[in-house]
Amino acid sequence: MSDINPRSGSFEEYRRGVRELCARFDSQYWQKLEASASYPEEFVAALTEAGWLAALIPEEYGGGGLGVTEASVILEEINRSGGKGGACHAQMYVMGTLLRHGSEAQKRKYLPAVASGRLRFQSFAVTEPTSGTDTTKITTFAEKRGDRYIVNGQKVWISRMQHSDLMLLLARTTPLAEVKRKTEGLSVFLVDLREAKGLTVRPIPNMVNHETNEVFFSDVEVPAENRIGEEGKGFRYILDGMNAERILVAAECIGDGYWFIDKARTYSASRIVFDRPIGQNQGIQFPIARAYANICAADLMRYEGASLFDAGEACGAQANMAKLLAADASWEAANVCLQTYGGFGFAEEYDVERKFRETKLHQVAPVSTNMILSYIGEHVLGMPRSF
Repeated sequence: MSDINPRSGSFEEYRRGVRELCARFDSQYWQKLEASASYPEEFVAALTEAGWLAALIPEEYGGGGLGVTEASVILEEINRSGGKGGACHAQMYVMGTLLRHGSEAQKRKYLPAVASGRLRFQSFAVTEPTSGTDTTKITTFAEKRGDRYIVNGQKVWISRMQHSDLMLLLARTTPLAEVKRKTEGLSVFLVDLREAKGLTVRPIPNMVNHETNEVFFSDVEVPAENRIGEEGKGFRYILDGMNAERILVAAECIGDGYWFIDKARTYSASRIVFDRPIGQNQGIQFPIARAYANICAADLMRYEGASLFDAGEACGAQANMAKLLAADASWEAANVCLQTYGGFGFAEEYDVERKFRETKLHQVAPVSTNMILSYIGEHVLGMPRSF
């Protein structure tokens, strides 16, 4: 079977390695996890052992020393192979905050252990029930008391906590009413989940097999040495992680898109109805071709955003547009694939319905398509703020 990704020759060494690993975890593996609502423990362990999840960690700390471009290729190939990078992708994008703004002592304490797999850094706690995507309105508060902070509040949609040792937490250290700019007074902390007391975790059942939770903080103590960077400057620090997140999620969507297109075109060539393959009908062929074209276009924007990020240049617009275009394109491809399969697309054995549900998530998370459109309108086109 030929590869339909026009950029498949780029970073071939990484692509081949990830594909070989993913081949050990076939569709039955993912179907069994779906049936039991289980975490892909063996898959994540294999990725860790192979060093793929340490791609962004510098070599001096035991990592791969790669850029977001290469990391995006890794996640693309996971989804392109029928797997789900969302089970572990946070370990890549949370690195932006620690790598660019953490102290040397913090990096040496945590990064080698994360790179080797002794520690998992999978949890990112920002969103709250009442603030949603209005991050500056979060109310979880970290009060400085001597050599530690006492954290109280609530977070929601906090993924992979049960399979993470460390959490990156954004909390207010100055009340919103006391700051001049609403982005001030927010601080970032590394929370060691193995030691933290006062945490209550409530899993949130959802339409995909994605481990996510509601989390309550009740007098949770965090050593002051675990604060990343200056107090009150945390909002700026997490933007590095958020831009990387958008690029990497875009890559996962692109991987999904190529998977859907490949499934649709292969099935349409073999499915015979009225004595002809259904792919011979323009009503089937044209939607697949259009979805493919849109995936290829989104793919280019992914590389643009990743290239700027790796060069240390401003990439907010490109990162957001990559996520928007890739999420829309993968969702289009998902619908085309399901329509091509017809009733068989709803059968679990073909994996189409599973991947259909998984890629729908990216219309909403980690940032909704409408929020990205607002960002482009205001910050790129200079239009009046819409909210």
